[in-house]
Amino acid sequence: MTLTTKSAKDLVAEANREVDTLSAEEALARLGQPDTMLVDVREGEELAKAGRIAGAVHVPRGFLEFQADPESPTHKAELGDGRRLVLYCGSGNRSALAAKTLKDMGLRSVAHVAGGFSALEKAGASVERV
Repeated sequence: MTLTTKSAKDLVAEANREVDTLSAEEALARLGQPDTMLVDVREGEELAKAGRIAGAVHVPRGFLEFQADPESPTHKAELGDGRRLVLYCGSGNRSALAAKTLKDMGLRSVAHVAGGFSALEKAGASVERV
């Protein structure tokens, strides 16, 4: 029996076909609106090094499923309160995968930012050091 293998590139491309992708400018226009939550899915070391977009909630990619699941003891209420979740990572790949995962979990109002933190910073996002 031959196993079909997908590369990380294949998985990211598939995720990008299935989830909404916002430009950094589109994401920044939504920032601060009461119906939108910006979610940083980078690792803690990345936040410590570069900071995060002001107002974003941090949910490391490795904990996303658990913090999005209302039945989990580590659930973050911000992820299930009905707001549109706009995810970003360093460059846009992990956030695409994370957005697809949330969509697969039943959250429908999910998007991610093309180009990630770098694009948001270049577009003039306010960065807070943590």
